Amino acid sequence: MRRLRTISTGRLVVLAVALAVLAVGVGIAQAALQSDPKPAPKPLDAAVHDALTAPKVAGVTARVHFTNHLIPSGALPEGTVSPLMAGASGRVWIAGDGRFRVELQSDAGDAQIVSDGTTLTLYDASTSTAYRVALPQRSDTTSAPDAHTPPTLAQVDRAIAQLGRDWNVSGATPTSTAHEPTYTVRIAPKGDGGLLGAAELAWDAENGVPLRAAIYAAGQADPVLELTATDVSFGPVATSDIVVPPPAGTRIVDLSPSSGPADRSGAETHARPVTGVAAVQAAVPFTLAAPDQLAGLPRHDVWLAGHGANPAAVVTYGRGLGGIVVVERKARAGEAPLGSGAGRGSLRLPQINVNGATGSELATELGTVLSFQRGGVDYVVAGSIPAQSAETAARQLG
Repeated sequence: MRRLRTISTGRLVVLAVALAVLAVGVGIAQAALQSDPKPAPKPLDAAVHDALTAPKVAGVTARVHFTNHLIPSGALPEGTVSPLMAGASGRVWIAGDGRFRVELQSDAGDAQIVSDGTTLTLYDASTSTAYRVALPQRSDTTSAPDAHTPPTLAQVDRAIAQLGRDWNVSGATPTSTAHEPTYTVRIAPKGDGGLLGAAELAWDAENGVPLRAAIYAAGQADPVLELTATDVSFGPVATSDIVVPPPAGTRIVDLSPSSGPADRSGAETHARPVTGVAAVQAAVPFTLAAPDQLAGLPRHDVWLAGHGANPAAVVTYGRGLGGIVVVERKARAGEAPLGSGAGRGSLRLPQINVNGATGSELATELGTVLSFQRGGVDYVVAGSIPAQSAETAARQLG
């Protein structure tokens, strides 16, 4: 203490200033470390209810990062790779009415996922192909005053309880995403989830806007698929940022369920989708393969997909995530089968024998996709199942 007492007044002032600067620096460092705020803990039902009843935002613009560890590196094409296969950064625009566009950028060209509210379109520039599917619409045309009434807390409780019958549901974990306070919920299948381990969703604690989604394979700690916002702003979004049609010359693949013939009156038809083995067989120009069972699973649904001269038949087996989907379509002349390695952006897949036909197989942590061509028909077998199960199913198709 004696040494301190003998310090001159000038030196004391310098020491005080130095201590003040140090304190400010520590405060700034602490603020930087705490720049990702987390919301206060809250029960899951309350967090969900608050998100669903939050004031509606005019729109969302965000920078995002897409992670894809699903496809084995050895299967990726040589050279440039589609951002859908290898992951990439990009942008997202969401309008206040629910329309949205996701743009992922890479040296192989952009990938776009666009929804106008009635259809969902996935465009991949690396293959110049767009896949389009119609979105489910309300069956009634009335605009009841209470059609958009926010749910009550009791209704949210019932929905969570119903979800909990088949899924293990976590609480609302306080997190931070894109420097915004968020709540994250994790769900995992209770029964047959196939190869799926869990899924997570994070939403903005203030307005309920989703800012992160991730999918985990069974037994894996890190997500195999993840789309997360890295920077976000809220405000009106221009229609020109969302309505971006595929370039001219793009090959369009329509995966929407097809309906029956139009009403003779010429008025708008209420025809139902073409379903059932007999009806689908009558609508396709090839012999439909739809056995009663496949790889031990019973046949569940059969429907017609696509429009025009070359529709596809879709046959499903089993229920839930552990089921199998079979897509059958007449082979196009001169078109290489999936996974053959032909064409820009094609996957390099191992070849397998399917009852004498050569097939290609993509086995991932979440499931398997197997394709082959026989008798002028292209077959695709897919499901959240191991490769061995997919191969068994393919060989049982005849």
